[in-house]
Amino acid sequence: MVASEELMNRRNAIAVVVLLVVLAVVVVEHTRRAEHIARVGFLGVDSVLQAPMLAALKEGLRESGYVEGRNIVLETRWADGHIDRLPQLASGLVDAKVDVIVTALPAGIRAAQRATTSIPIVMTSNDPVNLGFITSFAHPGANITGPAHPDLQLSAKRLDLLRQLLPGLSRVAILWNDKGFGVGAAQIVENAARPLGIQTLTLEIRSPEDFSTAIAAAKAWGAQGAVQLFSPVFGTHRRELLDVLNANRLPTICDSRLYTVDGCLMSYGSNILAAFRRMGYYIDRILKGAKPADLPVELTREYDYVINLKTAQSLGIAVPTELLLQATEVIR
Repeated sequence: MVASEELMNRRNAIAVVVLLVVLAVVVVEHTRRAEHIARVGFLGVDSVLQAPMLAALKEGLRESGYVEGRNIVLETRWADGHIDRLPQLASGLVDAKVDVIVTALPAGIRAAQRATTSIPIVMTSNDPVNLGFITSFAHPGANITGPAHPDLQLSAKRLDLLRQLLPGLSRVAILWNDKGFGVGAAQIVENAARPLGIQTLTLEIRSPEDFSTAIAAAKAWGAQGAVQLFSPVFGTHRRELLDVLNANRLPTICDSRLYTVDGCLMSYGSNILAAFRRMGYYIDRILKGAKPADLPVELTREYDYVINLKTAQSLGIAVPTELLLQATEVIR
């Protein structure tokens, strides 16, 4: 009887020890997870141009429960407008062993794509399939996903809005740069212009030093307005570009709100800030174990149509009421 009780006590003691060990492991693992701080690398082209985008990303992360310094750290790398620096910066983020890389613009996505095939990349792009970033929207494949936007296809809409603002518009200059949307977007505008009886002059602007020469050529040709196509070169030097456009009194529709705030007559484009906020959702899913290849690429459908009435008045243009009612924002 005594031996039986001793055996029982030993078994109970062993069970208690095993239970304590299991509890200790659970506590340690829980503590480790609670203390883990995710590291997200942000690969940016221009710190000034993309500052609002970084702020939108942080907002999206907060909505998913991430607070900087507590459970997430952002490692930012800026090319300061020098696109040739992006590959080196992307490699630096890989060496830093970040958990996720966030980037935008074709050059940034391409640099990240070439730097790693294992670290998840959350991007926003206007044409991710044709640019070779993903296999399809439903099944991205590889290590890249994120929200996409149809900004390339909006080029024709910009021409139409300019035509509505300027009755009798017959000659339009198209401003493009090979670091941006380039020839494809220019062709979209040219194709949209033909059935409207509008002639186009496509001008490649390679650097800020070309602004004055290109706009002078447009005016000499008889351009009554201009369509500016997306380019990080234009974005970084947008104030210089706008100074030349307005000094030459050339009404222009730009690709994003940033330009209109700084003096462009009007702009129409995807709401990029909404796309960056949505990136927070993708990052959260990935940090919780989802694979980028299994996260479908969403197409954002939020647009900004902004009109600068001060610029319109300085150019002697009366903006029709119907356009003002369509605008998402009017700068007075």
